[in-house]
Amino acid sequence: MASIFKRPTFQDLGGGDLQDEVYAAKFLQATGYVDPRKIGITGGSYGGYMTLMAMGKTPDVWAAGVEEYGIINWFTMLQHEDALLQEYEKSLLGDPEKDRKVYEADSPVTYIHQVKAPLLVLQGDNDPRVPKEEAQQVVDLLKKDGKSVDAHYYANEGHGFEKRENRIDAIQRTVQWFDKYLKANQ
Repeated sequence: MASIFKRPTFQDLGGGDLQDEVYAAKFLQATGYVDPRKIGITGGSYGGYMTLMAMGKTPDVWAAGVEEYGIINWFTMLQHEDALLQEYEKSLLGDPEKDRKVYEADSPVTYIHQVKAPLLVLQGDNDPRVPKEEAQQVVDLLKKDGKSVDAHYYANEGHGFEKRENRIDAIQRTVQWFDKYLKANQ
């Protein structure tokens, strides 16, 4: 008997959950207190992935972004992650061969060339969950397109920033990035 319950994001990562982010931006606009041309987006891990999806799939909504250790390509993730994470990824997206179109549709790399807003990438050098290669793909592709992108890699950090000085630095870089692109020309 098939279950009537299904995870809402099964084979739809960056779909329905992205619409939640877009509706949040629309809500901010509707308040009348927020300039719709000055909305930024940020997140780490899955939030970093969603930042990349948002900036690529809905580029006109965001004025700037800060992405921390997020996935850009589910295929390259399969190549670099450990066996347990590979199985988890397959539970979300299906079989990489049979469900190739799902992997493509749910990978930010598919939409990265549509990014318009400046992006800051923050990444640990030794991330075992989302390897540095994921962040480097983002930076390389956006630079190749002539987009505004900057990156900072934290030595001896993994998935997230454990060292207090690095957490502080990441927050400061994020605030400075948003100040530069969201407060400019007020």
